[in-house]
Amino acid sequence: MLRIHFNDADLARTRIAAAPDPVWEIAASLHRLQSRHGRWAYAEWYRTGRQQLREKGLERVLRSVLLPLYPRAAYFPDFLTPADAVGDLAMGMESIVATPPQRVLDEMAILDRTVGAPLWAGRLARLEARREFVGMLRAYYDAVVAPYAEQTQARIEAERAARCRGLLDGGVEGMLSGLGPMLRWSPPVLEVSYPKQAADRDLYLDGRGLTLVPSHFNWGEPVAFANPQLPPVLWYSLLHEPSAVDAPHSGDRPLIALLGRARAVALRAAATGATTTEIARAAGVSASSASRHATALRDAALITTVRNGPAVLHTLTPAGASLLRAGTRKPG
Repeated sequence: MLRIHFNDADLARTRIAAAPDPVWEIAASLHRLQSRHGRWAYAEWYRTGRQQLREKGLERVLRSVLLPLYPRAAYFPDFLTPADAVGDLAMGMESIVATPPQRVLDEMAILDRTVGAPLWAGRLARLEARREFVGMLRAYYDAVVAPYAEQTQARIEAERAARCRGLLDGGVEGMLSGLGPMLRWSPPVLEVSYPKQAADRDLYLDGRGLTLVPSHFNWGEPVAFANPQLPPVLWYSLLHEPSAVDAPHSGDRPLIALLGRARAVALRAAATGATTTEIARAAGVSASSASRHATALRDAALITTVRNGPAVLHTLTPAGASLLRAGTRKPG
């Protein structure tokens, strides 16, 4: 677990990024290629991405260069995901190129001690090698990440809108309380469920604040920099992926048969975050009935509920997103 310690100044300086971090999305998408965890949520991307990599001749670069540097493990080098890359791919690439050689060597040594680094990794301390490497990253981004840029931006805007509910009703602490099942606000600490292979640690913000960056390709694995001296950034996964909810409503019959119409509608409404009143409106039932349906879904661990002042906001858990996708998947 990662425990992020806040003071009053940190709360005032905490924000949610307005745009995706394209360099982080490269890293997270590489992690998706190394795991079947959450594969259902990225099935279309996985098929088309693999095809694009083949067609553009990037499979060798993927296997021999990218995957070894971005292992889905307890550590990969911090300099590969610079803090100034949010919303700006070019800036992120420039930051990687500008990384001091000694920092590259130090972080590659950590990678080697943790999971093993490729024999050639030390070459990235040379400016020419980093420039060549950045060219590979750009080619990979263009092939498998850029086609989803608009979709990712739309999802982040929806996430910011949902978090604004908590911000308006409860300030920054209210916003932190609604970040999802992987992050739990226990004042003055934000407890982050880290991957099992990572050691527990504490991060003291010391007045620097925290930048929260929702990620399209991150799946249940919130990540912060390993070096606590770097600007505090926390990349975290959205509660559900678009492919979990993009099936046409006419395909909901299996879900309705399983849950009943009202609860199926409630589950779908929670996919984008919904209050009890909004669920009632969508399902055409009373507020009290909507509350009962939400309670049943929450008791089944399909949704999670966060209080925002006088109202509550219901959102999907990963299990709920999985059920929603399974219930709306076309046969064949």
